[in-house]
Amino acid sequence: MSLREAFARLQPGRRVHGISAVLLPHTPAGDIDWSAFERLVARTRDAGLDPAVNMDTGFGDLLTTAQRETVLDATRAVLGPGKAFYAGAYPDPGARDVVPGYHAAIEAIAERAGIPVIVQSRAMHAMGAVDKAALYAEICAPAERAVGFELGPVFAPHGEIWSDEAFARIIEIPQLVGAKHSSLDRATELRRLAMRDRVRPEFRVYTGNDLAIDMVAYGSDYLLGLSTFSPAAFAARDAAFAGGDVEFLARNDVLQHLGNVGFRAPVPAYKHAAAMYLHITGALDTDHIHPRASRRPPSDRILLFDCASRIGEIDDPERVFAERVQAFL
Repeated sequence: MSLREAFARLQPGRRVHGISAVLLPHTPAGDIDWSAFERLVARTRDAGLDPAVNMDTGFGDLLTTAQRETVLDATRAVLGPGKAFYAGAYPDPGARDVVPGYHAAIEAIAERAGIPVIVQSRAMHAMGAVDKAALYAEICAPAERAVGFELGPVFAPHGEIWSDEAFARIIEIPQLVGAKHSSLDRATELRRLAMRDRVRPEFRVYTGNDLAIDMVAYGSDYLLGLSTFSPAAFAARDAAFAGGDVEFLARNDVLQHLGNVGFRAPVPAYKHAAAMYLHITGALDTDHIHPRASRRPPSDRILLFDCASRIGEIDDPERVFAERVQAFL
């Protein structure tokens, strides 16, 4: 796709569907901080974004099946009846036949009136396009609606980016209403959008490119980990875009700066950056995350404090810097 063709895709005034992958906070002892998690789900809902839980941002691959189901229960309890939420569906680890595990996960999500997001497994990696699409069709059979998920290996070893042929076949599965695309590559995502437009225009491509969040201007929707840092700021940006307001550009710029800080290498450590940011801005009481997750150095607090200031989330800069930044250096 040429630059001219890419720019021709710009769609100001479009209402974007925003889904935010919610962080799963932990206590200093390494346990899940359920009350903090419930607050994050509520603030996502209150901002007008749909929550997504048990995703990479929620350490879904590090949780037990029982823990993931407790996350589902907590999410539904916070949202109440009727509010949509999305949740990662995982197979049984190490199983040769992944389908039963996926079906059990989809059933658990459906019981809480959630929409499953089919998280990849390593068993899919060596499959050709035809077999891969057939496997996805079998996995999605019991779901009323589901979302696919292609995740770059830079995020997690179980992820892979589909071939263009595999994507073209997978989007024809009736139960799949969209797919999250996390290659961190604009050109690949633009090809996804062009293919979607030709094959199935109602299908949604949810960008997972935290380094190019303006992909919403080219026709993507989003399912982002970055939005868990500040759901309200994302909602304000989306409203400016839908209204055709040039303010969209400034709002997008400050959020992209945050994305560049939070999602630099090693990328998986963005979850610790999110916890630090949420602590700095007062949304969390601590910045503790899953004991097995990657971490950022304490000095990142200075960068994240600057990001929060640019976004407008610091009310008392001197106090916040002394209590939540300088004190941890």
